[in-house]
Amino acid sequence: MKNKSLVSINDLSKEEIYSILDLAEEFEKSPNPKLMEGKVVATLFYEPSTRTRLSFESAVNRLGGRVIGFSEASTSSVSKGESLKDTILTVANYSDLIVMRHPIEGSARYASEVSPVPIINAGDGANQHPTQTLLDLYSIRKTQGKLDNLKIVMVGDLKYGRTVHSLLMAMSRFGASFTFISPDELKMPKEYKMYLDELGLKYEEHSELAPNIKDADIVYMTRVQRERFSDPMEYEKVKNAYILRNHMLEGTKENMKVLHPLPRVNEINTDVDTSPKAYYFTQALNGVYTRMAIMALILGLK
Repeated sequence: MKNKSLVSINDLSKEEIYSILDLAEEFEKSPNPKLMEGKVVATLFYEPSTRTRLSFESAVNRLGGRVIGFSEASTSSVSKGESLKDTILTVANYSDLIVMRHPIEGSARYASEVSPVPIINAGDGANQHPTQTLLDLYSIRKTQGKLDNLKIVMVGDLKYGRTVHSLLMAMSRFGASFTFISPDELKMPKEYKMYLDELGLKYEEHSELAPNIKDADIVYMTRVQRERFSDPMEYEKVKNAYILRNHMLEGTKENMKVLHPLPRVNEINTDVDTSPKAYYFTQALNGVYTRMAIMALILGLK
């Protein structure tokens, strides 16, 4: 992985995924190794972010590096009309690694092609979010003891949700079966279902939540993303399509865990927070260790 950009989860081999998860486990046990002293990471966030940006910054600080960058496009020269290419080429002069979130699909791939330093995709539109996927894989392996042959239920915005797209691609390598629960307007895109068909992996589609989580190992909730809708009325129609409540967890597998990339709006009721099956806040913490591992391997420090 040394000096390699991470744009899509498909950029990684299975062995590289395991290397990241194993190193994340090592960092969880010893979270301040100071391997990045003298290194600078630029965080270019053209879209709002709390967890992804702050967990990357926390990861860099724990590794002993320094962070530069911006948290919204309006505070950068983008507001003056600077192109993405010029921004990347300029910021690459100041840093050893660039972490970028951008609203346009394919922007991270383009940035990786013009940048002289590695690019980590922190989300490009509705396309991919590979570092979220890796922390999800870390959370799944940590709670289930394995990645192979699990039943994953994905709920909510499956059309625009880059986290579910990346997770589907990743878990398909480990023989997962999938249940998709969404309103008709937000179904899993056809290309992802065709991908599963080609691999001979099972999936089901449903519109009801409670009856279809009983056999799940992981229930992956997502919010309906207001920012992906051009028509506010369409958003209002589906925004509260699914709300997971604590009583719905009765009769589910003992070791089932509820994950969510966060932020949540209404899709997980707060009464779920005290359930032993709620794992989303620990999942967010796992992002620090996982992102430490990704950067350490890309920079050749491990």
